[in-house]
Amino acid sequence: MIVLPAPLRHALRQQAARCAQAEAGGMPLDPPPLLKLFNPLGAATWLVTELGEDGDTLFGLADLGFGCPELGHFSLGEIGGIRLPFGLAIERDILFESRDPLSVWAHWAGRSGSIRAAETLLARAPFLRGIPLPRTAPSPANDAGGDAGSDDAGNGHDIGSEP
Repeated sequence: MIVLPAPLRHALRQQAARCAQAEAGGMPLDPPPLLKLFNPLGAATWLVTELGEDGDTLFGLADLGFGCPELGHFSLGEIGGIRLPFGLAIERDILFESRDPLSVWAHWAGRSGSIRAAETLLARAPFLRGIPLPRTAPSPANDAGGDAGSDDAGNGHDIGSEP
């Protein structure tokens, strides 16, 4: 069983109500996920933005570990009922916070094949969120001609390198 603290449950319900109201007005919202659930023994991960009125239906990004994360609805009760080896169960990441909207998570999870890979990309590469990086001083690797290993922004930052 996955226990959602009352403040988190309330925030997920409020976010669902705001999203429904905005969608009815023709201006859909793109909120950040407020909850992350994960399999401690495998690749399954869920990012949740909304909790339905029934207290069980969640909406968010689901990644079951097959390389194709997708947006949709899923059941908190069913996820909480999953039994894993060694007496383990699906867990809530109590330290999870995100300022990135769900669409950004969905985009990068789709491109990288998993929510975990998207989390790494978003943590290590601020330019993926649209935050401009400072320009680097010219060097042989990134002067006028550029570098085949540089990102498309032309700022000399190598793709896949540590920040």
